[in-house]
Formats: sequence, C-alpha cells, structure tokens
Amino acid sequence: MATTVQNSQLDFDAIKDSLKTYLAKQPEFEDYNFEASGLSNILDVLAYNTHYNALTANFALNESFLTTAQLRSSVVSHAATLGYVPRSRTASRAEVQLTMNLAGVGGRPSSIILGAGFTFTADADDVTYTFQTLEDYTATDNGEGFYQFLNESGETSIQIFEGVQKQKTFFVGDVGERQLYVIQDESMDTNTAAVYVYETAASTDFTSYVPITTATSVNSQSRYYQISEAPNGYYELNFGDGISFGKSPSIGNKIIVTYLSCKGAAANNASTFLPGAQVNVPNVGNYTLAVTTVAPSGVGGARQSIESIRQNAPISFAAQQRLVTADDYRAVIQRNYPTVTDAIAWGGEDNVPADFGKVYVSLVFEDGTTEAQKTSVKNSIVQEVSNNLSILSIDTVFEDPETTYLEIILTFNFDPNLTGQTVKSTESNVFSVLQSYVDNNLKQFGGIFRRSELLGQVDDISEAILNSQATVKIQQRFVPNLLQSASYKIYFPVELAPPSATDFTVASSTFIFNGRVCSIKNALSNTKLQIINSVGDIEVDNIGSYEALTGTVNLTGFAPTGITAGVNFIKISAVPANQSTIRPLRSYILDLDEGPSFATSGVDRQQTDVTLGAGTGVTTSETGAANTYVRSPSIPSSGY
Repeated sequence: MATTVQNSQLDFDAIKDSLKTYLAKQPEFEDYNFEASGLSNILDVLAYNTHYNALTANFALNESFLTTAQLRSSVVSHAATLGYVPRSRTASRAEVQLTMNLAGVGGRPSSIILGAGFTFTADADDVTYTFQTLEDYTATDNGEGFYQFLNESGETSIQIFEGVQKQKTFFVGDVGERQLYVIQDESMDTNTAAVYVYETAASTDFTSYVPITTATSVNSQSRYYQISEAPNGYYELNFGDGISFGKSPSIGNKIIVTYLSCKGAAANNASTFLPGAQVNVPNVGNYTLAVTTVAPSGVGGARQSIESIRQNAPISFAAQQRLVTADDYRAVIQRNYPTVTDAIAWGGEDNVPADFGKVYVSLVFEDGTTEAQKTSVKNSIVQEVSNNLSILSIDTVFEDPETTYLEIILTFNFDPNLTGQTVKSTESNVFSVLQSYVDNNLKQFGGIFRRSELLGQVDDISEAILNSQATVKIQQRFVPNLLQSASYKIYFPVELAPPSATDFTVASSTFIFNGRVCSIKNALSNTKLQIINSVGDIEVDNIGSYEALTGTVNLTGFAPTGITAGVNFIKISAVPANQSTIRPLRSYILDLDEGPSFATSGVDRQQTDVTLGAGTGVTTSETGAANTYVRSPSIPSSGY
C-alpha cells in the first residue's frame, strides 16, 4: 500500500496523476471515479499548489548559482562575490579636429582654452545627439591668427563623447552608519565618472579619487573608489576603509560625482558635428569653432550582457589582478577596456614560430573603433597593465585576429511524405541552421567547430530529414603582389589531410597567370603545388608545397598579374585532417564562407506502393532530387 506520494516532476498533470495513484490505493477510495467526482476539483487545487511551490523552489535554486541564474540582479550579485564588476553602458565617441581663425582680429590672445563640457550636436539615424569634451584643450596662435586645439599628447585629434553631463552630491554621515551612495541612473557610463571629495560643504578645494581598477599598489592613504551595478540596475559608489583598498572620506566631507548619461550604441555612426555655441575669446568676442571629422562616432555599447558576465566573472576571479597565465591577460584586459569585446593571449613558446620571453595578445574591438583608438588601447595595455601587473619582464606583442573560413556542404536525405514543406524550403531551413550554428558557436576566440553538433541540429529540424552528412574544408586568404614575384607562407590553424590519389587536398580560387585563368592545386598523391589553367594544362609544375602536419602552404616565386571575382585576395582551401572537429589556436577565429557553402538534398521516400501487373510483377522506380531509388519487385498474383 502506498503511504507516500511519489513524485519528482514539475508537470501539473504528472503531479495530479501521482495524487490519484496514492488515493486509489487507499481502502476508502478503492472504487472511486476520480474524473467524474467533486474530488477531481480538490486534486486540481492540490496539484496546482504543489506545481506552483515546486516551480518557485526550482527557480529560487537556479538563481542561487552563477551558471544557472537567469535574473540580471542574481548574476550581478554572484559576480560581485567573485570581485567582478560588470561593464556599464558605454558612451559613443568621435574624433575631430578643432580650429579657429582670428586672422586680422586685433588684440587676439596668444592662446585660447576650450573648456571641458563644450557641446556639439550630430545626427545618427535621423536622431540628434549631444556630444561634448571631457577635458580642457588649448590652442596657440601660429602668428597669423590660426588656432589649432591639441590634446595632452600634442596631437590634433580630439575625442568628444555623447551624453549629458550629470552630477550627484553626497555628504558623509556618522561612522556608525553604513555609507551607501547610490547613483540612480541606469544609463550611466562609469568610465566617464570623476569623483571629488571636499572637506566641507562650503570648501572649494577638493581631492580627486581614482578607480580601484587602475590600482597597482594600495596602502592606507590610497584614494580609490569603485562604482558597481546594484541589484536594482542603479549604481553604487564605494570607498575603502583605510585597510582594504585605501582611505575613505571622513565625516562631514562632501562627495561630488560627475559622469555622462549616454544612449550607448544608438549614437554610433554620426559623422557631422556642429558646435553647440560660439567660443568666447577674452577681450575679443565670440567666434565660431571649425570642426573637421577625423573619425565618426563609434564604440558606444549597452551594459554588459548576462552571458558575458557569466563567462568572464570566474576568469577575472582566477586572475586576481596579476598576470601569470594567458587567461589572466584576457580577464584583466576585458574588465578594464570596454571597447574590447573579445581577447586571447598565448605564450611566445606556443607561437608559430616560437618566440620566447614574450606574450602574444590578440584583440577584437567593437564595431566602429578607429585605428587611432585601437592603438591607444594597445599602448595603455602595455603601459598600465603589462608593465605593472606582470610578474616577469615579458614583452607584450599584439597580433591582429585572423579569420579562417569554413566551406561546408550539407547533404541530407528527405522524405516529402512526412512533411508539407518542399525540398527547396527545407534546403533553405538547413542552410539557416548552418548560419545560426556559426553565429552562435564560432566567430570568436576559442570557438570550436564540431560536425556532430551541427548535424544533430540539422536532423532536429524535421522528421522528414532522415539523415545528414557534411563535408568540410578550411580556407585562408592572402593578398598577392601583382607587380612582381614573391614567396608566401599561408598558415592554417589545424593539420591538413595527406595527399590523395583521387582528390585535391589543396586548391585555390582563380587568378590571371600568363594571360590565362588559373588556379593552384596539389599534384595527386603529392604535396607539390602546381599552377593549372582552366582547361587542365599545367602552367607551372612546381610553385611550392604544403606541409600537412604544420598546416602550412608554401608558395615560391608566385607572380600572378590579376585576380578574378572582383576581389584583391586569393583563397586557399584545404581539407583538414579531421573534419569532425576543428579547434583553432591562438588568434584564429572561425567563420563561414557562404559562397562555396550550401545545403542539398536527396529524396528518400520510406513508404512506396507496389504496382501489380497481370500475372507477373512490374517493377517501378521513383527518381528523387539527387538520387534514384528503386521499389521492391511486385508480389505474384498467386499470392492473393
């Protein structure tokens, strides 16, 4: 006899069935019809209450762990326990040159200061945004009344930031009180924050505090602050206690926080900037500022996503604000530089060729980041991160990300009797799954292609897809010299297949050579590379070779005179040694070349009817889109 209700399901119907099973085994309900009685309503209430409580407990348990939490407040809270501070919204910024011409103006000053907070307006997608300077800039008269404003490095490129300058004021209370300073603005860009501490409310002298993320050493007199996201989406300002991370403001001190409240990515791609007002030149008057755009606005972004926090918080915790392993570099860089969306690092001993005593770093920047901004970030990483946090004297070398393309041909058997979709629409759906797989799993450092995962998703599209397979090639690209012969080394991130007696392992896209359309292919059963024209004749018998184990293609004395297909590069495609798993190393990122990639099907009808002839069997066949399938011989009439 059942004495307990056995159930571990969250489904309402399963819970109700468990209650029925329990009651049906009780003597008083032995012959009871639960479906046609008032007791069914009571069971509904009990099942609903159990279902509701089980779901609540399940959700609460999920929110207790970083890997399963779904609410942003939970993920942020778990990240905080690991010492990780998620990125805030990032203000879009542009680079401009600012000049003034006062030629012929009497009494003009030797220099002009353009104060912080000078505004500009610009349109992006038909919406007007406000940009402004965040610091003072000075221009000096060149002797002819021309003034060029320069940044602190003496360069003419000046950054302006989108957003509205806001200010928040706090007063430090009694020591016994918990000092909580909340900035009620979800659109805050914490990277633009500045914190000033005044002795009293009436003081004009102040002390500047700096972000704790920039700290390389901390003592009791260090003045650092931290701005972190609160569970309600606002931001909290915290100081040290004199021990943990520096000096805290004293009782009665006034704290002023200034920052930009911005629109993020919405303000990207603005290119024309107009001064919000004229510049007041002392003792002369107001004059118009000339603005020349160096780079349109970019790098604006939303708050760090939940999945990004979930992935990077444990890595940052492992780094512990020092650079020992490759993951330490990745964690520190991504935490301190919001324009870097992805990063990877590897030791010089793992580089090809090996380069001991160095660490190699590759960065992926947000769309719209200019070359000048990228250079600035790289210089900052070397000066403020590597030189201060590295435990050894190791040089930092930057490598640009290199894309390795996949050429994938998906083939599947399709039974049209099991679905209402056509062959063509199913092929389109299969190719869409391929694109989604690449978007979700690749296009980032460390993205691994697994053929079984892709085919599993293809098979799950419809029961009409009976089975599937995929052939995979990898592709690198290089830009040749069209004016003179040169030698090239093309590196693949994986081993290549050995030469075959029937199929080419390495082949290139077409180019012009000796006035003919040609391509590079390896000789069958040989690693030697040849130039072959469009009719199959050999133009050059030996133009180089490929090394299967190292994944290297070597070209010697290669001198094409043109490239077909309207591009400036040549594609080198190769069959990998392992088509099932492609795991790129170092700075390689996998992507899909949709040109040679496609999905194709063969009709495979599982249920077919037999056509009977008079006295003898008649065999019929049905032709599919790619293959011909023959029905079984008909059964003799004497069998009926």
